[in-house]
Amino acid sequence: MMENKAIGVDLGGTNIRIAEINSYGEIVYFYSEKVPAGRQAQLDTIKKCIEQLLSSEIKAVGLGFPGRVRRADGTAVTAGYLDLKDIPLVSFIMEITQLPTYIDTDANMALYAEMQLGSAVGAREVALLTIGTGIGGAIASGGKLFYGSNYAGQLGHINVDKDGETCNCGRKGCVETKSSGTALNRLLASSSLSPDMRVEELLVLDSQGDKTAHSVLSEWITPLRSAMDTIAAVLNPELILLGGGLGGVAFQVLQKLSVRGSAWFEYEVRACSLGDSAGVIGSGLMALSMIGENA
Repeated sequence: MMENKAIGVDLGGTNIRIAEINSYGEIVYFYSEKVPAGRQAQLDTIKKCIEQLLSSEIKAVGLGFPGRVRRADGTAVTAGYLDLKDIPLVSFIMEITQLPTYIDTDANMALYAEMQLGSAVGAREVALLTIGTGIGGAIASGGKLFYGSNYAGQLGHINVDKDGETCNCGRKGCVETKSSGTALNRLLASSSLSPDMRVEELLVLDSQGDKTAHSVLSEWITPLRSAMDTIAAVLNPELILLGGGLGGVAFQVLQKLSVRGSAWFEYEVRACSLGDSAGVIGSGLMALSMIGENA
């Protein structure tokens, strides 16, 4: 008997990751490509990547999107670092594949995967921060993804500095402007260190007593801890996960620098165990759940 599989797509501000996912959440095939500039080029890249994985075994498609999405009709409402605002992405993909297609935020897809297979298995009250080009967020309550009236979980837009940099959302000082990969690059560019230095290298320099590295890391991670305390004050989760491309190292920095929040708010912090794969796995599993394969 042929096993049903799904295509999981994790569309980021920098990379598009796409994978063939089976009903166990295993990656059968994985492909990644840089996201180009421009609306049509971005749509063409999505189309090309999906077409590479289409086969008779593929029964559904799931897409994790780095912005707000209107799930009722599968439209990107805000697109963050991408040029895809107001695009009906579900209709676009269904025209390509003729398959059931589901869209949600990339963070919701990642949290779904972590609750099924990763660091949040068994947890019911969870918040996730995905740290990459920007910062995404997702919430689970009662063991299920929480949407509020539609767009709940925009945790990257928690304000941590009212006089800070202007965010894509139009406000100043969102944690996305302070603790994302983009923010780290900006901090490095304004320091005496190489602007291309990786966080792992900064950690090594910090362990060797480099004060500039310590200052950059501290300035980068402290607003994140502040945002986490705000999440705890509002949601009282049992667990806050750090995911995305920089989630693992952000967790390391928090531990190494002993950046502590308010004693009022207690919660466990974990790094996502599925790493960069959480988005594609969650997208694929979510798509399979739509057709009753993994519900």
